[in-house]
Amino acid sequence: MNIETVAIQSTTHTDSQYGSIGTPLYQTSNFRFRSPGVSTGYDYTRSGNPTRNTLEQVLAELEGGAGAVAVSTGMSAIATVLEHFDSGSHIICTHDCYGGTARLLNLFKDQGKFEVSFVDLSDPISLLDSIQPNSRCLWIETPSNPLLTVVDVEALAAIAHSSNLLVCVDNTFLSPFNFLPFEFGADVVIHSTTKWLNGHSDVCGGAIISKTTELAERFKYLANALGTSTGVFDSWLVLRGIKTLGVRMRQHEANALVIAAFLEKHPNVSQVFYPGLASHPTHELAKRFQKGYGGVISFRIRGSYENEVCHVLGSTKIFALAESLGGVESLIEHPATMSHASMGAELREKAGITDDIIRISIGIEHIDDLLADLSQALDFSCFAEKQSAFTAKEEVVA
Repeated sequence: MNIETVAIQSTTHTDSQYGSIGTPLYQTSNFRFRSPGVSTGYDYTRSGNPTRNTLEQVLAELEGGAGAVAVSTGMSAIATVLEHFDSGSHIICTHDCYGGTARLLNLFKDQGKFEVSFVDLSDPISLLDSIQPNSRCLWIETPSNPLLTVVDVEALAAIAHSSNLLVCVDNTFLSPFNFLPFEFGADVVIHSTTKWLNGHSDVCGGAIISKTTELAERFKYLANALGTSTGVFDSWLVLRGIKTLGVRMRQHEANALVIAAFLEKHPNVSQVFYPGLASHPTHELAKRFQKGYGGVISFRIRGSYENEVCHVLGSTKIFALAESLGGVESLIEHPATMSHASMGAELREKAGITDDIIRISIGIEHIDDLLADLSQALDFSCFAEKQSAFTAKEEVVA
């Protein structure tokens, strides 16, 4: 079945007792045993819950995996996967990763748990040169955050597997609607379900989907042992969101394509990062691997952070100044001081995340309203007039 059908039908046959169309919410911490040592299959919600298990089954089916475990946040998913590796392991991660990923990897590095290399994976040879005898994991984000660089997952996975590395792909930015990493060699797929999968900005969640049953059981064990499994109501909210994944993603992308083209022609924008544009350096790779381009755009402003960039960030009326992405509402943020602040200046510079970059998550509002909002925010003549008036007022006071 197509993904739109799977997203709905897989959640409507879970109640064998009463046949409810909606997934039942088992809002309980524990379950009654049938007799000492004999459970119904559930005993304590941290270890398993019918509502959460439904979400896990749906996620595994959407991604084409053997099993999944739903955890409390995207960072919980990353932390749980990293706990799979022994101390002293070498982790290779894309150099322009999410700031929280870099923060956690650097924390483990500083604690002496892992060796970590942040590598530009746009060139597979860089990966080959980075592999060491103790390398155990390749961590990929595609497209990257916030520069939206698409990498050749298939080539990278082949190199990694030749050295017995586990290939982990963070698929948060595209969702299974637009990209299926298992088809190109991934062993593990990670999500922040907070984003496109939930789609309504009202829950935090994460997920780990595994290609094999053995890995799925390993991560289920780790989530239970670490206590990272997600709550029941949060699971239900993500399930609710997944039902409309297809229609939402189409509208997000339709709006994003129009906005990216608008920004590319705007005189106050010097560069646009969106793989859906033919001008994007990795556009052809995106066409090859992805079914769509998603709803996140980044762009460079002509001007300084203190003046023009802050003017844009503070002038939008529809685009809310907030971190995160993937909700039905449009958001605007500044990676260097917000989502990627924890990355550190040195790694941001290496990745090319400069102070003049703004990232926007495109919602499903009417495209005319979104264009009008960005147009007025990018009108620097209004900003210049305000600055001139302020300077004149200061001179009079002086």
